[in-house]
Amino acid sequence: MSVQSTKRRLSPASIEALKGERPIVSLTAYTTPIARLLDPHVDFLLVGDSLGMVLYGLDTTVGVTLDMMIAHGQAVMRGSERSCIVIDLPFGSYQESKEQAFRSAARILKETGCSGVKLEGGAEMAETVDFLVSRGIPVLGHVGLMPQLVNTTGGYRSVGRNEKEVAKIRRDAKAIDDAGAFAIVVEGTVEPVAREITGELRSPTIGIGASPACDGQILVSDDMLGLFNDFKPRFVKHFAELAPAISKAAEEYAAEVKARSFPGIEHTFQVKR
Repeated sequence: MSVQSTKRRLSPASIEALKGERPIVSLTAYTTPIARLLDPHVDFLLVGDSLGMVLYGLDTTVGVTLDMMIAHGQAVMRGSERSCIVIDLPFGSYQESKEQAFRSAARILKETGCSGVKLEGGAEMAETVDFLVSRGIPVLGHVGLMPQLVNTTGGYRSVGRNEKEVAKIRRDAKAIDDAGAFAIVVEGTVEPVAREITGELRSPTIGIGASPACDGQILVSDDMLGLFNDFKPRFVKHFAELAPAISKAAEEYAAEVKARSFPGIEHTFQVKR
């Protein structure tokens, strides 16, 4: 009897073990086709609540629901084989209590098969992180700029520009690290502060708009691919320019349909005689 071998996914523990070994590579993914393309090249894929803005046209991530995250998490799981899959806990699904956070996180893990969840928050969420981790749910932390708090912080802006902000970021990062997060996203944080935090924490830091010294980096895939032309954040590099190519392809398609040059006879099904 033969035994069929299966590929093993990277785990949260294996991501954590990369600190000091080599940079950790991460991107967001929301769909099966994109997950298939990214999976061979990254250590973990984040099904981020940024899908609310990227896919649904929302102004912020606040309107994203748990059902949305689960549906897209299932799609990404179907399109990946080796990368660790982490799914965001959306706004309102975990802040009320650590018990609510566990119910939401457990549902995500059960219904998607993913490896862990991400939540935003610093010292105020440390007890929740510890509660989840001690009950078998790996947690990716998120400090610095926190998009889910956009309504109370007054918008998207970099943080760590004064002593009060620096002290808060360092306190938040240390609290989430001590609570047992396997890694911590550091977003929109001025470079020297992100660099210092990386050297102080046990957990690897995953930078986005932070520092080259972070233990890993993450970008929204649609930003990395150049699918948006309206706004390019300072921390984004377009590794491709797909928006113009897609627009040009649509223009050529429309022209051929109008000219009746597409479809050609070679694109149709014929009856064999």
